[in-house]
Amino acid sequence: MKHVIAFDVSMGKSYVVVYNALKTCIAEKEIQHTRAEFAELKQLIDDLTAGYEEVPHLVFEATGVYSRPLERFMQENGYPYYLLNPLEAKLQSDRLRNHKTDRADAHQLASSHFQNERRLETPSSDIYRQLKKLSRHYSDLDAELTVVRGRLHTELQLTFPELLGLFTTKSDLFLRLVQLFPHPDLVLGHSKTVLKNRILANTEKRISVKKAEEKAIQLLDAAGSSYPAVKVDDLSCELVRLYAKRFQELLFLKEDCIEKMAALASPLDEYAILLSIPGIGENTAVRLLAEIGDIHRFENHKQLNAFAGIDIRRYQSGKFLAKDRINKRGNKHLRKLLYIVIMNMLKQQRLSQNHLVDYYRKLKKQPYNKCHKVAVVACMNKLIKTIYHLVTHQLRYDYRLSPCTVAPKF
Repeated sequence: MKHVIAFDVSMGKSYVVVYNALKTCIAEKEIQHTRAEFAELKQLIDDLTAGYEEVPHLVFEATGVYSRPLERFMQENGYPYYLLNPLEAKLQSDRLRNHKTDRADAHQLASSHFQNERRLETPSSDIYRQLKKLSRHYSDLDAELTVVRGRLHTELQLTFPELLGLFTTKSDLFLRLVQLFPHPDLVLGHSKTVLKNRILANTEKRISVKKAEEKAIQLLDAAGSSYPAVKVDDLSCELVRLYAKRFQELLFLKEDCIEKMAALASPLDEYAILLSIPGIGENTAVRLLAEIGDIHRFENHKQLNAFAGIDIRRYQSGKFLAKDRINKRGNKHLRKLLYIVIMNMLKQQRLSQNHLVDYYRKLKKQPYNKCHKVAVVACMNKLIKTIYHLVTHQLRYDYRLSPCTVAPKF
């Protein structure tokens, strides 16, 4: 390499240093992430490329949303670049004396580039970035839904707790009736026929008149025996209506999010491959795609394993040997999804044959006798291997072709 240009990225700006082949800094300055200053940066890169017949090595850390403008600049101009994980950059740039400033960080990135072999970033399809954005939005909605569900439960305990035992709390019918009748006094003012008609009018599922009448009688009985903690004009009744309405909105937004992700993922070959694996449905398939991204950027399944953070961490010093644990340095969202997939497979094991379920059973028996969590993590590791093999070889899942399971050494 003849030149290295390193960037220390912060909010709306970057500190840039240029090193030559002699590892000497020949230029440095701070640039703002504006169209005019990116044009000047392009001129600098093009001049160095034309003068030395080699594109300088462009190095910077991934700093979330702050580094995205710089990434877009590189991609639109066709410049190859090195995008470093912050932990990787820290380990490669650490010194005995730590002097941290934007300027010092940029110089350390540049000087350490001469000493470390780094991999060029491979820009993937924009579909994966959009999927990841939607997947994180889905996680935010799910987290908010958990909070709203807890608040709705708390307020209903004060106003009309018997409703929780009459209907499925996630059903659309329950959420609509809660908004209509947050207090038993509001039910007692209506006849059985009116309540039956309300129930029929507020459900999108097919329900017989007889079933609706039974629910109306149960609702009247519950209202008659209920002794709420608050009166009908209390603020809690209004809060119940607000939380139930927000609960409905969040459920709709989650469904809409998955539909958008499925529409984006359907042209991808790996989407159909993931759906062929027992225990993986549309929801988990699109979210796995979103969190893994373009799987072809990994050279082997071990890299994907480390990306998920379930690679084994070993520690030994002298006579002390620590118990093996997973690193948890990778993508926590992907780890959570893999855990959910394995649990789904165990719940649905009677519906289809699955070599991962067989593997789990084997680990639970003698002589291995692994605990549940260790067995599940081992299955997560095997699932990653399976996904990587199927996608890279363009194969659909076939239980008859599944490899023999061998217990890991924990």
